Amino acid sequence: MSRSNYLSVAAIQLRPTESLGQSLANAEALIEQAADGGAQLVVLPENFAYLGRKDLADVGLQERNSNGAVRQFLTQQARRHGLWLVGGTVPIAGSDSTKPFARSLLINPLGDEAAAYDKLHLFDADVSADAAQQKKRYRESDDYRAGRDIVVAETELCRLGMTVCYDLRFAELFRQLCDAGAEVIVVPAAFTAATGQDHWELLLRARAVENQVFVVGANMVDREHPRRALWGGSMIIDPWGTVLSRVDDQPGLAMAEIDLGRIAELRQQMPIGHHRRL
Repeated sequence: MSRSNYLSVAAIQLRPTESLGQSLANAEALIEQAADGGAQLVVLPENFAYLGRKDLADVGLQERNSNGAVRQFLTQQARRHGLWLVGGTVPIAGSDSTKPFARSLLINPLGDEAAAYDKLHLFDADVSADAAQQKKRYRESDDYRAGRDIVVAETELCRLGMTVCYDLRFAELFRQLCDAGAEVIVVPAAFTAATGQDHWELLLRARAVENQVFVVGANMVDREHPRRALWGGSMIIDPWGTVLSRVDDQPGLAMAEIDLGRIAELRQQMPIGHHRRL
């Protein structure tokens, strides 16, 4: 049976909480809302369950096995609603170190882990956090290990390219994903408010336009937090750079039906891939 060109996609936006139980309950409510709306592919934000935790090494060890709390949650949600679920990221320790990877899990409708991507680019940066140009220091590599491999997952819906947050700034990664056949690229994120205001939408749309693919950005939100303000602005973008659906600065979901046929149509009209000289 041939695959349909049409699929319904949802990007979920969440606010961090101090409680794992509350974070999962909030995610569950929005996954259910997306499923009730007909979503076939749902994308959660980066570190949606553990953001702000200081004990990430311990968390990574707890989540290393498939019976970890968040991994079980993702499996149950995908199976319950019969959808493909991108589980944002989960801190998961490797077998040779307690420092975890920021791992994005793709769960199929049977509840199986169909693919896993470890975040390649870690956010080590100093950014202006307010109007007074005070600098905030981020050192993600203090807590996480960087991944090595790009991942394009073959699903019954589409060929799915996987990235996470800071990866968005590296156009060469998106180019390689598209060269490997990606049609939809997901970007679970916890993008800072300081950078997100100027760069989040700009970069999402640029990656969609220059590669002529659909891009789904699912972000955490908490713009007024005094220490770790997060931008939000989750959205779904088509290969022309048009924003099909978005959420602003509150928890919620962006949903859209996408037509994969649009990719071939645009690439025929403007064959960027054939025109590449470098």
